[in-house]
Amino acid sequence: MQRFIIEMGMGNDLHGQDYTKAAARAIEDALRHSSIPLFGALGTDHTEMLVKVTIGVQHPDRVDRAALTATLPRGRAEVTATHGGLDITNPDTGEVTVIAQAAVEAFLPAQS
Repeated sequence: MQRFIIEMGMGNDLHGQDYTKAAARAIEDALRHSSIPLFGALGTDHTEMLVKVTIGVQHPDRVDRAALTATLPRGRAEVTATHGGLDITNPDTGEVTVIAQAAVEAFLPAQS
């Protein structure tokens, strides 16, 4: 497989401390930056595309990877979560804002 696109995004959950919600927003942010007219030009079906998503958050074990995989609109998706992102604590209330980073990579079989 040959990578032909990588997009990055950032998302957050300001009040709920929901790592999956922050991750979903980061993925949406990354996807909003991309358009892939390549499929029509090559006569390739999007199901041949492998989509690898890497999510960075402070608590990767709190990310529902299956729920995120289900939101991806094209290709065969794989979502992994790793340590990264930020948790920012409000010193006045103790409330934590979760910030997630996403890298979305798309791969196709090597083209001749």
